[in-house]
Amino acid sequence: MLKYEWIYQSLLLQIQSGDLPAGAKLPSIRNLSQHYSCSKSTILAALKRLEDQHIIYARPKSGYYVVENQVFKTPSFTDSIDFATSSPTWHAFPYKDFQHCINKAIDTYQEELFRYGTPKGLPLLIAEAKKLLESYQVFTRSEQIFITSGVQQALSLLSIMPFPNNRSTILVEQPSYHLYLDMLKTYRLPAVGIQRTAKGIDLNRLEQIFHEEDIKFFYTMPRFHNPLGTSYSKKEKEAILQLAHKYNVFIIEDDYLADFEYNLKNDPLFAEDFHEQVIYLKSFSKIMFPGLRVGLAVLPQTIINTFQNFKMTADIDSSMISQAALYLYLKSGMFEHNKTNVSNIYHERAKILLQSLQNHLSMYDSSSEIVMHGHIVIPKQVNMKSFIHHLREQQIYLDSVERNYLDDFYHERILKLNVSNVDEHRIEEGIKKIASTLKKTENYFL
Repeated sequence: MLKYEWIYQSLLLQIQSGDLPAGAKLPSIRNLSQHYSCSKSTILAALKRLEDQHIIYARPKSGYYVVENQVFKTPSFTDSIDFATSSPTWHAFPYKDFQHCINKAIDTYQEELFRYGTPKGLPLLIAEAKKLLESYQVFTRSEQIFITSGVQQALSLLSIMPFPNNRSTILVEQPSYHLYLDMLKTYRLPAVGIQRTAKGIDLNRLEQIFHEEDIKFFYTMPRFHNPLGTSYSKKEKEAILQLAHKYNVFIIEDDYLADFEYNLKNDPLFAEDFHEQVIYLKSFSKIMFPGLRVGLAVLPQTIINTFQNFKMTADIDSSMISQAALYLYLKSGMFEHNKTNVSNIYHERAKILLQSLQNHLSMYDSSSEIVMHGHIVIPKQVNMKSFIHHLREQQIYLDSVERNYLDDFYHERILKLNVSNVDEHRIEEGIKKIASTLKKTENYFL
C-alpha cells in the first residue's frame, strides 16, 4: 500500500470513529507531515482523496474540516422477501453518474442558482423534457410544460385551483394512489370514486357520474395502475376521452410508469386528446429516485396562467440544482442508458411475477400484465390482518390496499404484490408461500 493511501485510511478511520466529528478541524499539513513522517505532498494526496469523496472540505487560509463522519454502508443481506415496498431498487441506479451531473450543474449554472423567478422551470430542462415527452407520444409546445416538485405538487395545485368548467368535485379510481387520496382527505376536497378492477371500469357508470355529479376532473392511471398494475384497453381510453369531451370534464393522466412500457402501440390518453382536456403528469421517482423531486406537467392552454399563479405562491422555483442536474443527465444520454438497464431489470422480474401468479394463484382474481407490481383478491373468509401477520413471521412482507380507498367507498380485499425490491430468484419462492398459506387458511374454514 502506498504511503498516502495508508494515511488516507488512518484519517478516514478517525473520522468514522467520531474522533474527528462533523465540523472538526484536521491538524495542519505541517503537523500531519511530522506525525506521519512524510512529505507535505504525500499528506496533500491523502487529503485530496478525502475531499474528492466529500468527507472533508478546505477553507482558504484556515485548513481542512470534516463534512460528515458517516459514510454510506452497503445494506446487509436479508432473508426476507418484501412484496410491500414500492420504492425503486436503489442499487440499480448509477448514482456516481448522477453525482457528476450535480457537480457539473453547480459549476456551470452558478448564476441561475442565485435567482428567483422561473416558476415554469429551467428553460434548458423544459427543452430536453419536450424531446423526452415525444418518446412517450406526448407532443406539445414548450409553453405547456411545467417542472414541478414531483408529481405530488402538480396534483396538489390542480386539486385546489379553479378550473374553466367551474366545477369542484374530483373523481378518482378506487383504489388509487394512496398519497393523493390522503391529500384529498387532509384538505377536505369534495371527491367521489369509481370502482376499477382488473377488468377496467364500468363506462356506463362513468357516464352516469359525469352526467349527475359536479366533476371538475377525473384522476386516472391508464397504464400500470397503482396499486392494481392493470392498464386500460385502447377502446376504453377512446370511450373515456369521448365522455370527457361530451360532459366537459378534464382528465388528469398520471403516467408515472411510462418508462417501463414495452408495447410501442400503447399510447397515453394525451396522444388522442384533440380537445385539450387531458393534463399529462410524468414522474421520475421509479426510473430514477424519489428524492430527485422533479415532475413534469403538460397543461391545456386554458389553465396555464392559473396554474402558474398558484405555483408561484407554493415555491417560486422547484429545486434548481435538481433541475440542472436532470437536464445534464438527459442531454448527456445517461438517462436513456439507465432507463434501458433499469427497465430490463424490472421487466425480467415482472415476467417472473406474472408467471408465478399463473402457476400458483390462478384461482384468484389478479393482474395479468407484465409489470413490476400486481395484486390478488383475497377470499372473504380469510382474515386479512392475520394473514399478513402470519406471512410476516415467515419473513414475507405484504400490504393491503386499505389506504388506497376513499373512506366512504367499499374496500375490496386486495393484496399488493410489488417486486421492485425482490431478487429474481426469490419471487416465485415468495408467491409459493403465499399460495400455500392461502390454501391452509381456506381449508381451515371448509
